[in-house]
Amino acid sequence: MRGAELVARGTATLNAADVPDAGRDARRLLAHVLKVPPGRLTLFLSEEVDPHLEVAFNVLIERRAERVPVSHLTGRRLFYGREFLVTPEVLDPRPETETLIEAALAEPFGGVLDLGTGSGCILLTLLAERDSAWGIGTDLSPEALNVAFWNRNALKLEGRAALEQGSWYDPLRDLDEVFDLIVSNPPYIAQDELRDLAPEVRDYEPHMALSDGGDGLSCYAEIFAQVLDFLAPEGRLLVEIGASQGAEVSAMMRDAGLRQVTVIQDLDGRDRVVLGRHPAAKRR
Repeated sequence: MRGAELVARGTATLNAADVPDAGRDARRLLAHVLKVPPGRLTLFLSEEVDPHLEVAFNVLIERRAERVPVSHLTGRRLFYGREFLVTPEVLDPRPETETLIEAALAEPFGGVLDLGTGSGCILLTLLAERDSAWGIGTDLSPEALNVAFWNRNALKLEGRAALEQGSWYDPLRDLDEVFDLIVSNPPYIAQDELRDLAPEVRDYEPHMALSDGGDGLSCYAEIFAQVLDFLAPEGRLLVEIGASQGAEVSAMMRDAGLRQVTVIQDLDGRDRVVLGRHPAAKRR
């Protein structure tokens, strides 16, 4: 069959399974099978596809119809213009998180701490965008850190990014270091909200990275309780939040002693990031 026919048939299968953006996903999966950039797939749609590749494409379509995320089928996800390795052990990087990246890049920074780094997409993107910056990413999951190590090395950031296993600040106890910027996308989905998530998220992404098992706010409390010990004077803390958590997380930040607390919205107008600053002034 020709590529265009395969895309049409794959799209129909995915539509029948109520997969969102079925046509887009069918094209992405065919581009993956053909090993061509998705943006150039149109050039190949009129050509006949090798039967072995056709079988591979059909298998991927069947898996996608079961709501397996595209990133798990291809092993890759584009984030802020760079490709990252993704596995079931890490959260799938999402466009909404780019709001945090944009906010972080709005001001200069040197040292960055990424709490719960997962795939490393936040830390590594910030370092790739700022040649003079360095950073540390921590994560409780050794499997997630394996993915972050792979992404770090693929981006050739070994010399500027350290990755440490442990809960939040624990790996930093023996380091006499403070950071200009601390970032985190912690588990913020309440336990009773998990059932309402899309199947791609609920059934295939690591629950420990999605939810704290409670009200979705406990991880913020842990991060804020110690943040002033690791944040440089006038340094910034940026955390991603759920769309309904802006007021509560802002209040928690103020109670922890941070100042100039601000809620930042994503491109869809939803509260997405809360920013706070260390209250102490830098020495002039």
